[in-house]
Amino acid sequence: MVSDEQIQEWADEAEAGYDVDALKVRGRGRPGRGAESMQVVAVRLTAEELEALDAAADKGNMSRSEAIRAALAHFAA
Repeated sequence: MVSDEQIQEWADEAEAGYDVDALKVRGRGRPGRGAESMQVVAVRLTAEELEALDAAADKGNMSRSEAIRAALAHFAA
């Protein structure tokens, strides 16, 4: 729950103004996997395919994305 005091502090801060340049500074975000930027590719999977993918990822102690990349690397080899 937000207190009345916290709301007043936020209002006072907003009324005093913000440093726009400081607000525009962004963090690095998710670290990249390589020198080149990556692309997101949407793929439609059935419920059964998704279950199999998740089971394989769990078995390999990988994330879903890691499992997909590993499968693609194997397929392309």
